[in-house]
Amino acid sequence: MDILKRFCLLASLCLCAAVALGDASDLSKFFKNTPGAFVLYDLKNDRYLRYNPVRCKQRFTPHSTFKIPNSLIGLETGVIPNADFVIPWDRQQYPPEEAMSEEWNRDHDLRSAIKYSVVWYYRELAKRVGEARMKKMVQALRYGNQDISGGIDRFWLNSSLAISANEQVAFLKRFYAEKLPVSQRSVKIVKDILVLEKTPEYTLSGKTGGGPRGDGKYLGWFVGYLETRGNVYFFATNVDGDNFAAIREPRVTITRQILTNLGYLPH
Repeated sequence: MDILKRFCLLASLCLCAAVALGDASDLSKFFKNTPGAFVLYDLKNDRYLRYNPVRCKQRFTPHSTFKIPNSLIGLETGVIPNADFVIPWDRQQYPPEEAMSEEWNRDHDLRSAIKYSVVWYYRELAKRVGEARMKKMVQALRYGNQDISGGIDRFWLNSSLAISANEQVAFLKRFYAEKLPVSQRSVKIVKDILVLEKTPEYTLSGKTGGGPRGDGKYLGWFVGYLETRGNVYFFATNVDGDNFAAIREPRVTITRQILTNLGYLPH
């Protein structure tokens, strides 16, 4: 009987491994000719799923995905008291012609700045935090390589700071579980402004990021988490493209297709 039980257990483990490997290999169809990586963590089942595991370990500039920790840091240091705190747009310092979107060319609060990914708002926030406090906070958050030497208002924009897809998910897990060295209030505010979609079936939260990679290519990120059916799925996707247009939609589309294919998002 013991032998039979051990055989059944072994067969079950092999089947689970085969399913996991099958899922991983199937993810290639979503990337097609797009170089990239994908990490998913299933909280309830304590299980990871990865596409291109070598690249999942590779660090890249976080671009605007750093707006998540930047928001936390702004709140925690008191530079921003709440999500409605407005920073006036300085037209001379941030000319309209340099904006990625017309939405940037106005005053913003934290809520609208993260929604429209307003780079100037977060550059101003970082300058108000200052190098000493920023360095201390980035290290305390254990965010990527923790290197802010590239300039207080640009170290996350294809500069010194770098993070892998694996590390993005690890950070989001700590953030969601309130295991970061920041207040519950700061976490609650940032969780609120990260919500992208909320339905009776699921809540999708996250942040995109993208820009030049420094080698003639562009990098696109989409990181976040999906709450559904009593479970949470954390994800991080990054892709390469020849220009911003080539990464803008695919970073989100690929992620959504994978989540839908796995049955976590409705068709």
